[in-house]
Amino acid sequence: MGGQVSVPDGVHVVVVGGGFGGIGAAQQLRSAGLSFTLLDQRDAFHHNVAALRASVQPGFARRTFIPYADTFGTSFVQGRVERVDPDRQVVVLQGGREVQYSHLILCTGTDGPFPGKFTREASLQAAVQMYEDFIQQVQLADSVLVVGGGGTGVEMAAEIKTEYPDKKVVLIHSKVGLADPQLVHSVRQQAKEVLLEKGVELLLGQKVSNLSDLQLNVTQKNLEVRTDKGETLTTDLIVCCTGLRVNAAAYRDAFSASMAENGALKVNDHLQVQGFSNVFAVGDCADLQEPKLAYHAGLHASVAVTNIINSVSGKQLTTYQPGSVTMLLAMGRDDGVGQFNGFRLPRWLVALGKSRDLLLWKSWREMQQTQPL
Repeated sequence: MGGQVSVPDGVHVVVVGGGFGGIGAAQQLRSAGLSFTLLDQRDAFHHNVAALRASVQPGFARRTFIPYADTFGTSFVQGRVERVDPDRQVVVLQGGREVQYSHLILCTGTDGPFPGKFTREASLQAAVQMYEDFIQQVQLADSVLVVGGGGTGVEMAAEIKTEYPDKKVVLIHSKVGLADPQLVHSVRQQAKEVLLEKGVELLLGQKVSNLSDLQLNVTQKNLEVRTDKGETLTTDLIVCCTGLRVNAAAYRDAFSASMAENGALKVNDHLQVQGFSNVFAVGDCADLQEPKLAYHAGLHASVAVTNIINSVSGKQLTTYQPGSVTMLLAMGRDDGVGQFNGFRLPRWLVALGKSRDLLLWKSWREMQQTQPL
């Protein structure tokens, strides 16, 4: 975006949420010389693109958490946002602390089941230990049932079967087609082929009917699982990869009139929240018709920060236009499927570009820290 910019006094940007969109916004604000505060309830950024590898490979989780304070110093504040007061232009943290803003960027992301998502309050050490504990459960199990065949479920099944080829892995999915519907048909078909090649058993067009009665992420021998089609199967470990929801808790009260049914914030072409020229929504919490991807969150962050600079400089605001879908699925460390701008990519290229290290290098570089070996 260029170097430092001249901005009027009193400009202070608060970024709520330190996911991919949040750290992208914070880095660009810092590069531009704008005063900002990044808020997150954790003390470390989670590169959750690699969360599933961290769920099966011992020692890998440490590489997926990057301390905020080492990058942003006193511009980072750890705390849970209780509410936003748009009239007073303050963000209120649990415990009563208030952070004043002239502009607000909401990057609260989505919440969902562990291990694909890690959104709870925890120190870096505690978070890493949760993944190491989960690995022990996987290692104890002779058979694993992955519930949900979207992108996360497909990648989870592939990771387990790649790391532990002797384990029985079954994936159950309510639809017949696997992976994300925004992917072209041939890529979704290829994801199915890779799973079958690896030995994953597929149970498609069925749902688990007694999921709420079953304990997740804990190995218990011969758990009985029933489907809505009357089938019964036994497994030792159940991993749920469904149920992603927009994390709207921080802003629900303040911006309820600007929310879509799923909790995402309605935005205009400039990513301004409907009805608020100084509030922007970035990443999964923005109501945009495109897949929820880290890549998109980074693009949103750039538009939001550019528009904050443009608005205080009296320049024309830039627009965000969703483009063709680019999506890569890591199918274990040795394989992958995906597309670039709507065109299917060779499996070896996805494996080389994403699957080997899951783009960890990119986040460590962006955070200007050295990745542990």
